[in-house]
Amino acid sequence: MPLPAPIQDLAHRALRNLRLSVTDRCNLRCHYCMPEREYTWLPRKDRLSFEELTAITAAMIPLGVRQVRLTGGEPLLRRGLDQLVSQLTALPGLEDVALTTNGVLLTEQAGDLRAAGLKRLTVSLDTLKAKRFEDTTRQDLLPRVLAGLKAASRAGFEQIKLNTVLLRGSNDDELEDLLDYALESNFELRFIEYMDVGGAQNWKQDFVVSKDQILERIRKRFGEPIPVETPDYVPARRWRLPQGGTFGIVASTTAPFCSACNRARITADGRLYTCLYGTEGLDLRAMMRQPGGAQLVVQAITERWTQRNDRGAEERLEAQDRGAFQKVEDLKQNPHWEMHTKGG
Repeated sequence: MPLPAPIQDLAHRALRNLRLSVTDRCNLRCHYCMPEREYTWLPRKDRLSFEELTAITAAMIPLGVRQVRLTGGEPLLRRGLDQLVSQLTALPGLEDVALTTNGVLLTEQAGDLRAAGLKRLTVSLDTLKAKRFEDTTRQDLLPRVLAGLKAASRAGFEQIKLNTVLLRGSNDDELEDLLDYALESNFELRFIEYMDVGGAQNWKQDFVVSKDQILERIRKRFGEPIPVETPDYVPARRWRLPQGGTFGIVASTTAPFCSACNRARITADGRLYTCLYGTEGLDLRAMMRQPGGAQLVVQAITERWTQRNDRGAEERLEAQDRGAFQKVEDLKQNPHWEMHTKGG
């Protein structure tokens, strides 16, 4: 029996993609994402179980969800994550399950994740220099990340992507080297513009390396890139290089894709957000733990999505005197607003 058509919001954007955070914890402290020394963490007792995460996802499939990406924090910190992957990949109607990780724990878990049915993997990699990695993350773990990427390649994932957040004066001098590494390793690299989302307390416009600037650098080194046709709702615009290989750019700071955004986000404790810049979460955990919880979730998500009119990145682009989106003291009072809690 065919599934019903996806529900749509006020801007006619269909619900298709779910980013499922399994933890707000992270084992790195990247200065552009988690620059503070101390954070207010979600209580562990409030985390949704794997069964609850699976049940919520199953309830959202008839509403239109076809793709799930597991995120964090760092999702590989959640023990037994391969069990959740197995549960999700068994859901009828779900077409794709992917994972974004910093790669630190990938060597130990790549094989189990692949065996559980995970086919696509994205690894964050902002530098190939050990000292810079330590300065950026406060951890001397670059060798473990690179070893994890090799382990993932051996495990036979159908697709491995790299995410690189470029910051002017920080790692933008490695643009060409990072692309070389990705091409040689048969990975697809996606450059991401530095975003002023919750947690990015050091954000300044001057630090942003724009899509146009990235393309100009690539032209000079690799030749004229050829655009690859990509659906509007996919965040990355993609290009093919003359010598072969592809790369992408997520220009969500200078060229937001709000008009085609089809993503919902659920935090590890079950709050639904319909925009990365959103501040009003919907508590699905409380609903799921009541009798008839799945139906309550369906009704609540349907109401929230069909009334959705978010365009957070576009509003930030229009902002005067643009700086950090939220104050540190506000984030401490509202940890759900943090980038590492919402799932990026």
